[in-house]
Amino acid sequence: MTDVFLNEKFLGTVENNRDYIKKLKEERRSGRLPGAINIHYNEKSDEILLDTSRGRARRPLIIVEACKPKLTKELLQKLERNETTWKELLTTGVLEYLDASEEEDAVIAIKEEDITPETTHLEVDSNIILGVTTSLVPYANFGQSSRLNRGSKGQKQAIGLYTANFLTRMDTDVSVLHQPQRPIVKTFMYDALSLEKHAAGQNIVIALMSYEGQNMQDAIIINRGSIDRGLARSTYYRPYSVEELRYSGGLTDEVGIPYKEVKGYRTEKDYRHLEDDGIVYPEAKVEEEEVIIGKTSPPRFLGELEEFSIAANIRRESSITIKHGEKGIVDMVVVTENEEGNRLIQVRLRDQRIPEVGDKFASRHGQKGVVGAIIPQSDMPFTASGIVPDIIFSPHSIPSRMTISHLIEAIAGKTGALRGKHIDATAFDAEPEKDLRKQLLELGFRENGTEKMYNGITGEEFEVQIFIGEMFYQRLKHMVANKLHARASGRIQLLTRQPIEGRSKGGGLRLGEMEKDCFVAHGASLLLKERFDSDKATVHICETCGMFAIYDSSKNRKFCPRCGTNTDISSIEISYAFKLLLDELKALGINPKLTLKNKY
Repeated sequence: MTDVFLNEKFLGTVENNRDYIKKLKEERRSGRLPGAINIHYNEKSDEILLDTSRGRARRPLIIVEACKPKLTKELLQKLERNETTWKELLTTGVLEYLDASEEEDAVIAIKEEDITPETTHLEVDSNIILGVTTSLVPYANFGQSSRLNRGSKGQKQAIGLYTANFLTRMDTDVSVLHQPQRPIVKTFMYDALSLEKHAAGQNIVIALMSYEGQNMQDAIIINRGSIDRGLARSTYYRPYSVEELRYSGGLTDEVGIPYKEVKGYRTEKDYRHLEDDGIVYPEAKVEEEEVIIGKTSPPRFLGELEEFSIAANIRRESSITIKHGEKGIVDMVVVTENEEGNRLIQVRLRDQRIPEVGDKFASRHGQKGVVGAIIPQSDMPFTASGIVPDIIFSPHSIPSRMTISHLIEAIAGKTGALRGKHIDATAFDAEPEKDLRKQLLELGFRENGTEKMYNGITGEEFEVQIFIGEMFYQRLKHMVANKLHARASGRIQLLTRQPIEGRSKGGGLRLGEMEKDCFVAHGASLLLKERFDSDKATVHICETCGMFAIYDSSKNRKFCPRCGTNTDISSIEISYAFKLLLDELKALGINPKLTLKNKY
């Protein structure tokens, strides 16, 4: 007897489980049972699980019976003529939706020619097994699944034309590529999504070779000539905004050039970009820490005698300045009101970003890498026909990742560029690699994509043939200008006296175990003393009782609150975090004692 569960609730038992499941599926396909039900037989526990619950991922499949799919050519023609609908195909038992559990009992063929006597279902389309962005990857059936996932993520991070009205919007942290292009090698999904309206990449010449070790690991080498001609150039936009808030007692913020009596007044130089209304003028070139919107606010704490107090009437400076590590040109200034009727000032900054060492690039196959070096065009290798690659990609990135699709795209792009046609690279249904090789041969090139190349510095011919082709490359939003961060001593936390966290706040950089090992290996272990001194505290300890002593610097007087002055008191250096721990232990009623020993 087999147990039957509906939505994890026990219904009863059945004798012949196979007949029962067959009957249920027939009832569902004929429309007598709801289409939302899914049936799964668990052999290990001998249970039939019926599921109608919400939130399951279900997908449509064509039913196969006696090695023939139910969706015939006649039905397809009817669909094209709008004589039948998708809903009718579901109710007449041509299509059905399966969830993850019922898929376990199904044998699904990707194409019609793959159908065997065991096959139960056929894919509506071979590309349905991929997601929307993953099906944009050309020749995806020649790539590894984990790389396809990365290729999908990479496309989401690529910068291009994200919206046509970007000039009228105040979006946070966005980039726009200056000359986006359509890919020569593309899949059917590219046209289905009309992605030429949101292009995010450029067609470039790529050579697979090592170049003086500067493209080790995943680094790439870029031709300076290509950058000078505008390769991967983009503009970065960031908005700044301020509103005139109203406070109790009729006090408000005021936007304007602060007067000199204001508490926290900066230098006159800091306000040089402001016009008479206290707002920066468009097209002003501003650097970090410079004021773009002048503002004063009422004092934070108002005393009881505020009308008699002179100090209480002094306003404080609260201007908006350019964030640390940023610069640019004021692109747009908007003065308006928010929902509460408060005056709102928005300023948009733009900054042209030219590719530099450390910027991230990626192909559509999950092969991402940062710029390792920018080489002058005269030093770049070149082919016999004078073609100089835009990017040199490390060949060591291919064997372990097995992204064969990356190599096929280079050949397809080369063929497409020479033919002046787009290449269809839809997974499972692409233009075959054999045809591409044949066309390449007819066009006067080697069929395997390699060419004889010459050293740009010495002019010597390379001993090996270099694989060179054309590819669609993307510039990703991760730019080194947004991530560069360094600091000396600076702001610290109130509680632990250690440096604060975060690049935007000008925080410290954390030194971990591995960094410590690097210093020791370099023979710079004394540097650790300085690095770990970020919260150094000097405390005085009574050597008799081990408690903290008191040191009065004005009178140069030391004494222990327990033993008095007739005792030895020594000063030691400890981390403030450790001193905090000792204080917290005291709060718990535990008295920690420090026993001092002589160094010598």
